[in-house]
Amino acid sequence: MNEALRSLLDLLDLERIEQDIFRGLSRAAVVPRVFGGQVAAQALVAAGRTVPADRPPHSLHAYFLRPGDPGAPIVYTVDRIRDGRSFTTRRVVAVQHGQPIFHLSASFQIHEEGLEHQEPMPKAPDPLTLPTAAEMLPRYADRFVEPGVVERLLEARAAVDLRYVDEPPFGSVGEAREPRSQVWFRTNGALDAAVREAGADGEDALTRPLLDICLVTYVSDMTLLDSVLLAHGRGGWAVGDVVGASLDHAMWFHRPLRADDWLLYDQESPTAQGGRGLGKGRIFTADGELAVSVIQEGVIRVPRP
Repeated sequence: MNEALRSLLDLLDLERIEQDIFRGLSRAAVVPRVFGGQVAAQALVAAGRTVPADRPPHSLHAYFLRPGDPGAPIVYTVDRIRDGRSFTTRRVVAVQHGQPIFHLSASFQIHEEGLEHQEPMPKAPDPLTLPTAAEMLPRYADRFVEPGVVERLLEARAAVDLRYVDEPPFGSVGEAREPRSQVWFRTNGALDAAVREAGADGEDALTRPLLDICLVTYVSDMTLLDSVLLAHGRGGWAVGDVVGASLDHAMWFHRPLRADDWLLYDQESPTAQGGRGLGKGRIFTADGELAVSVIQEGVIRVPRP
């Protein structure tokens, strides 16, 4: 297994320190704060460990309250809001240095049969025809404001094979484009072996489908606001023409998926205003099933002179 993927799985394997209290480690992101996708995924792991395995998550709603300190552990406290016959609700607060940095509400549901329809999958090229991050990112090294950004980005995303369908925002600085973007992604390695290996850990083992959903939650925060930048020809934090951070994040999990199979993340931005931008995303399996819907709002500010 890819060592970076193993490190990410270890990051999601929270330590239980009380019945409904968990502790997770952090690692440095490409910016000097904890990556938002990490906190969201860890919080969902904490919630999921208090719910029967036959009830996977069907939705989450979260707020990023304060920047996380990558040098300190994060404590996740789970409130058991409701255990119904079909649905289970949990609330999680993530705390660092005595202050809440993140709040998540998640709902879980047993499998049920019902009415079904979905939007069709948009067209996209085969992911294997697209450049990898290692092939693409060095092309833009001269556009980044700091040395070492390429290496930091590659390190931060080493657990995930993420491939842009079109030029990323930092590849078309100064050129306003349609506020839409697409990426294909999957984990850099198969997950079955990791699940079998974790099986010895008892009730706190990282099991599927919760693991797949938490990994997709982790990736969902990587590129969702790209479409906001594209609409204004901005390159992002690495270029230095905007500063920003995630504010809130919502996801709905419609159908089963596997995080180690190719998934298409189709993203768009319907609006930006007031120093904030909104991103909407749909995640499809390679065979065309709509698996996840995502909405996120973030702070996006143009630096003042």
